Amino acid sequence: MKLSAKAEYACLAMLALARHRPDEPPMRIREIAESQGIPERYLVQILLHLKGAGLVSSVRGASGGYRLTKSPDRISIGEVLLAIDGPEEPHREPQAPEARALASVWDEIRRAEQAVLDRISLADVAERTAPRDWVI
Repeated sequence: MKLSAKAEYACLAMLALARHRPDEPPMRIREIAESQGIPERYLVQILLHLKGAGLVSSVRGASGGYRLTKSPDRISIGEVLLAIDGPEEPHREPQAPEARALASVWDEIRRAEQAVLDRISLADVAERTAPRDWVI
């Protein structure tokens, strides 16, 4: 799986927003950028894509910023990647039988990959980063 820097930054920004409590003011671009190590100017463009896809909303004004439009458990990593990179380009149809057989393997791998991306939510990934309380 190849992941563009833009797609990875989008996922990191969405995770920052997923960990942000809904009762708090919206997150500012600077806050997201600094917490995730994302260049601020690049993040502005990413957030515009995410907003266009309906995954985030923006609030204007002195206490403005960004927040998720849905609960983190209802947004999949696959949705975020689709919003940033768009749908996958169709592949050319191979002519030789061996090439067709290989193409069917690549298609199977892509379907499995997409199923995983669609199954894992922002909440799932955010939970993986939460500190654990261990009792011995």
